[in-house]
Amino acid sequence: MYQERNADKVRLWRGTGINRLVADDDADSSDSMLEKIPHLNNQVEAMVNNALEDSTGYTKTKEETRELLDYIYSNETVQENTAHSVSEELTNKLEEYEPSKILSLINALAPIDEYLYRHSMNVGLLNGLIGKWSNMSADEIFNLVLIGLLHDCGKALIPPPVLNAPRKLTTVEFEVMKMHAIYSYDILSDFPGTVRIAARSHHEKLNGLGYPYKFIGKEIPLEARITAISDIYDAMVSQRSYKKSQSPFKVLDELSKLKGTELDSDLVDLYVKNMPKELIGKEVVMSNGKIGVVHSINYDDIVYPVISYGGREIQSNEYWYCTHMHISDDDDAQSGKITPNEPQTAYQTQEAQTQTTVHRLLKSAR
Repeated sequence: MYQERNADKVRLWRGTGINRLVADDDADSSDSMLEKIPHLNNQVEAMVNNALEDSTGYTKTKEETRELLDYIYSNETVQENTAHSVSEELTNKLEEYEPSKILSLINALAPIDEYLYRHSMNVGLLNGLIGKWSNMSADEIFNLVLIGLLHDCGKALIPPPVLNAPRKLTTVEFEVMKMHAIYSYDILSDFPGTVRIAARSHHEKLNGLGYPYKFIGKEIPLEARITAISDIYDAMVSQRSYKKSQSPFKVLDELSKLKGTELDSDLVDLYVKNMPKELIGKEVVMSNGKIGVVHSINYDDIVYPVISYGGREIQSNEYWYCTHMHISDDDDAQSGKITPNEPQTAYQTQEAQTQTTVHRLLKSAR
């Protein structure tokens, strides 16, 4: 049962069949009003996230990735120059922004219909982060980003009813989907062997139960072992038509459970060592709809960080937990591109417009 020093201020509320914790304070605040109207909260998050993506150039690169993948899907081949250009943009972002900013872009809730484009970008960025955390050379990091960008290009040959199924795949459909790894290898015929083999092998597992060739341990190339972790991470933090997104804390916990059996232990440890510190100080949406700030993380209980909320530090738990990261204007202020002392930028203008829209929506909802 939930235990907290001021437990009398927290009550268990049963609504629409869901048990959740709700703090009694600030009942009449704007935040409280937003929580009572989920679709308004989603609109606000989407506007702030769009502003962040615009200010970091993520939106521009996303459109270029869309064009790259659309071409692959239409022609079953890759425009090598375009792939290298997009990979260079992603690599430059790894140099321009702190890891915390990159993770804010990846961890944010995003439209379901953009998953394929975002997933390719995000796996490339995550691969690059692992490369940086491993002190790899610039060329090695670029290669990892390129692999992440193109790792799923073979899905262009998967029948749309299977690829776009709004549910969990049947056994037969999954066998069809598994062919995308081999198709990626074939489509990337003009690329170096390291890129082709990594794309083909990113679903292999250390225990030999992966696909397509059931490689074991170090038979799986390093680049593929890295991409496997990035692929799983982004897939889990992303929402799909058939599943909800998971918090980064939950995903890191799940990755830890897979190390040594399916995933490379050293690489998972690298993730678990480096990623949590980038989440400290970030806003999170809790299971009761309230917004808190990550205060500290216990590596032995990574799924339940300590949250600063209501002027107190509270240990999250199975009853009161993080659902996803919350993007705010503070994320952009820390990027190094926008500071409070600089003239107003397009991002700040859009943020002001967002605040106006929020107040208008709240007023009309009352």
